[in-house]
Amino acid sequence: MSSVPQHILDALTRVDMPGMTPAAAASEFLDLDGLRVPVFRCGALVVGSGAAGLRAAVELKRGGLDVLVATMSPYGGTSACSGSDKQTLHTAGTSRKGDDFEELAKALGAGGGMDADQAYIEAVGSINAMAGLQYLGLPLPTDRFGAALRYQTDHDDVGRATSCGPRTSRLMVKVLAEEALRLGVPFRRRCEAVHLLKDVTGAVTGVVAVDRDHGANPWGLCVILAGRTVLATGGPGELFRDSVYPRHCYGSLGMALEAGAETCNLTECQFGIGTRREEFPWNLSGTYVQVIPRVFSRDAQGVEREFLGDWFRTTRELASNIFRKGYQWPFHASRMLDYQSSVVDLAIFHETRQGRTVYLDFLRNPAPVPGGAPFSLDDLDPDVRTYLERNHALQERPIDRLVRMNPLAIELYRMHGTDIAQAPLPFNVNHQHLNGGVAVDAWMRASLPNLYAVGEVAGTHGVTRPGGAALNAGQVGGLRVATHCRAHGAPVPTQVPDAAVEAGIRTAVTLARGGRGPATAALRDEIQTRMSDHAGFICPVDGIAPALAAARTLRQRVFTDGVAITSPERSAEAFRWRHLALLSEAMLLALDTYVARGGGSRGARAYCAGDGTRQPTARTVDTAAWRFREERPEHREEKLVVTWVSPSLGIQTRHLRQREDLDTIFFEKDWAHFLGGTVYADEFRHHAVALPSVPSPSPG
Repeated sequence: MSSVPQHILDALTRVDMPGMTPAAAASEFLDLDGLRVPVFRCGALVVGSGAAGLRAAVELKRGGLDVLVATMSPYGGTSACSGSDKQTLHTAGTSRKGDDFEELAKALGAGGGMDADQAYIEAVGSINAMAGLQYLGLPLPTDRFGAALRYQTDHDDVGRATSCGPRTSRLMVKVLAEEALRLGVPFRRRCEAVHLLKDVTGAVTGVVAVDRDHGANPWGLCVILAGRTVLATGGPGELFRDSVYPRHCYGSLGMALEAGAETCNLTECQFGIGTRREEFPWNLSGTYVQVIPRVFSRDAQGVEREFLGDWFRTTRELASNIFRKGYQWPFHASRMLDYQSSVVDLAIFHETRQGRTVYLDFLRNPAPVPGGAPFSLDDLDPDVRTYLERNHALQERPIDRLVRMNPLAIELYRMHGTDIAQAPLPFNVNHQHLNGGVAVDAWMRASLPNLYAVGEVAGTHGVTRPGGAALNAGQVGGLRVATHCRAHGAPVPTQVPDAAVEAGIRTAVTLARGGRGPATAALRDEIQTRMSDHAGFICPVDGIAPALAAARTLRQRVFTDGVAITSPERSAEAFRWRHLALLSEAMLLALDTYVARGGGSRGARAYCAGDGTRQPTARTVDTAAWRFREERPEHREEKLVVTWVSPSLGIQTRHLRQREDLDTIFFEKDWAHFLGGTVYADEFRHHAVALPSVPSPSPG
């Protein structure tokens, strides 16, 4: 039994969220072609109610701005519903020896593809991000001296992470939602933004949304006019079949792309082991695997296989690499070499492609490799043995070790109807996070005027990132947006919509009514199957171009014929799958361009090809089919930017933004820039973004 009282376990897993009252009904309507459309106006519109969006809303409201939050589901996104064994926030101190912002920035951008100024901003901002959450009541753990308890996570060699258990991000949403309600931030609770509106100058002036809390027209369409629009809708969870996102996470990246916003780093994702969407989707990182459970597969006839014994040479090597998936959780191509931890991911991939289901068994230790020694806690690699020893986790069974180290992990699955202390847990390798997104500057501004993006929808991450850095990035991004809007203002629109805005509304009305194109179920199956089979973590190079051609054909059909919907109440689906059809093409275009330029395996994907220079290691399995290309170092210093310019997508390379020399910043000289507000000036954006661009070759 756990030494932690049950009521504490319950409080950290069964996190109740505050109730929300609906925003005031519309008092203004736009009559357009016989359709009555409610109109709402605000200074700053935040689209999405996850941790990043709520932080932006709270800070905007504190700054005295008129704020409205529009959300498809107040507590239905990844922040509130998803997570892992140990979600993390990053701090600027570690190992009781201190740290500095420059070293933290280097760690954030170590994989390449991340702007240097953005990495430094996230490092510096982590202090205020964490302190603000603690002030609001987030129970981040400390020792008796008040220092944050920290640990090592993936892509983090020094231990900068902290956590309040598997529901860290849900707890973040809870305290931020409570603060937003206390401040009087209004919410439109069943309101999904589906189309960005732009005026005659091309500046974003708000959104068309589907709002199910009004009945002014059958499609639920409304208009929200805003001085500033902040996208905070998370990632495109529905883009992949094999996905650990909660259901119905569509994001707004496709919407931004169609409006003409630049997107970047669409080649960069994260994939890792997690439970399936059919049950309860959750990342299996941290102690779930550090307790070294048995991993096995089962076919349709119920026959079980101890398949990892085909891949590793010794029981010790097998067990130690199961453990390492705890802090080397994301798949990484280089870790398929020399019998490292991503061999586990490849083995699971191979097993599931044979039609077998893979399980974690917490009641039994790993089976020995054929002819090898039995599993023993005394026969583990030194780093593994030391970790378990220091945590007093040398119990006989994995479940007992998990009770000792992380009883919350057991409670979480029990809460969702699965008792891992009684039965094995089915899982696979899933898409978990998109590191790319809307291209933004250092103030989180998109390429379209008046549009911002924060959280996963923003393309601020590079190729890799320390585990949990995404939570910190969203919090820092929310602070940056609010700071910039306070400095430049967010006026509530007062004029009647101009001709361009009315044209945008008419376009949205046409799309909402559906068309003669494919039905949403068929669209979903085609898009998700193509992305998981041709753009997953095992990515055969020769399959990318045909997949791109098929995705382009599908998108052209959708844009010509529309999306078939069965009733007006399903109007939002027409937009969702239109946007995902476009985003799927954009991601495959980025992948195709990357490999055409000689791009190799890095981060989340192994680009497999016959001319690959490296081959995964395995004890008896022939791995020739997974030979992969190596990364070219020069590609770390650039990113691919994809933009929709109707009627097609364009792509170019862009060098990373650098950071000015910190030795040129002095108190007396730069205080005046702060007092005069020039630290928020537009010139900063232009200086940072206007870097040399090199057109990429057109894909074949």
